[in-house]
Amino acid sequence: MSAANYDRIQRLRRLEALLPKPDSKPADCLDGARLLEILDQAYGTSSPASKRRALQRDLEALVQDGRIEAVNPGGKPLRYRRIGDTLDDDAAVWEFTLRQVRDIIAEAIPKRQLDRLWERLLHDRDRPLLTDQQLRVVPDSLRLRPVELYPDVLHAVITALAQHCALQVVYQNAAGERSTPILHPQALVQRGPIPYLFALKNDEDHLRFYALHRFIRAKPEPTIPARAAENFDLDRALAEGKVDFGQGQQIELVIRVRGYLTQLLLACPLADGQTWEDEPDDSDFDLHIQASLPQTGQLLRWLLGAGDKLEVLEPEELRHVVAEQARKMAAVYPPVPTQAPVDAISADATDDA
Repeated sequence: MSAANYDRIQRLRRLEALLPKPDSKPADCLDGARLLEILDQAYGTSSPASKRRALQRDLEALVQDGRIEAVNPGGKPLRYRRIGDTLDDDAAVWEFTLRQVRDIIAEAIPKRQLDRLWERLLHDRDRPLLTDQQLRVVPDSLRLRPVELYPDVLHAVITALAQHCALQVVYQNAAGERSTPILHPQALVQRGPIPYLFALKNDEDHLRFYALHRFIRAKPEPTIPARAAENFDLDRALAEGKVDFGQGQQIELVIRVRGYLTQLLLACPLADGQTWEDEPDDSDFDLHIQASLPQTGQLLRWLLGAGDKLEVLEPEELRHVVAEQARKMAAVYPPVPTQAPVDAISADATDDA
């Protein structure tokens, strides 16, 4: 099978998986414009008109194969839904998706409230949930779009983990080179927009991690039991910083803050046990804050993102890192003769806490 033909088959599977289930209401079904918005990159770098024609050919092929149907024949625009179930309806994939949703919600809801809410959601499936016009979780940081995975790849990985069997994959690295290893899955972890698989490769004993969006194909091998990595523990692997997941060394962070951070950190502490006191009257800052928390890349990015509303006092090593990063950032931007209108996008105007 040619690479082009295989890519189209995979694209058709992705297109089919995006469509709602059989018996979905017409209003809940997707039209070509929405599908192209989601799958734009799958249709290459050609013109918008060419992409629309390619999408239409794909939709017609799926209709002819009896895999999807138009719910409003003759209507404009045509809306589509699946005729049969796809891999995304598999219970294991659904459970994986639910866990992802829980982790996202956990960032915005205290744990005790989340546990009660989650129990109700899982046991009251027939009750109507709030629509996106009634409830919205808005992150306080930029979220990258999640990577697109072939549905059969995610299904194969979850199946191999659940059945404790090996996984035959076609893997493409960042340089575009392909290989066909036998993997022995240990754990699946979602980091930001990308899921990663911890696995042993072939006969090696060294634990590796693989980004799932680089899997071109994946197939469980039920007759090959997955080898267990010696002394592997997911919590310990994350704490040790595998794939930059690390919880980091515990530090005593001491900072001075002003502006929007003053009220924000009073309402939303950095950590349990955070302490604070007012800065002297002649200080350029409002609060002196101390908290015990892990030193991670996420913490560093948050400190840098605060700009001139925050100064790191301790630990000295972290203060030095922030200062060096600030100097490097300043060197990227040449001096300007007039004051840039930064107030229009200042965080002071966006968060009353």
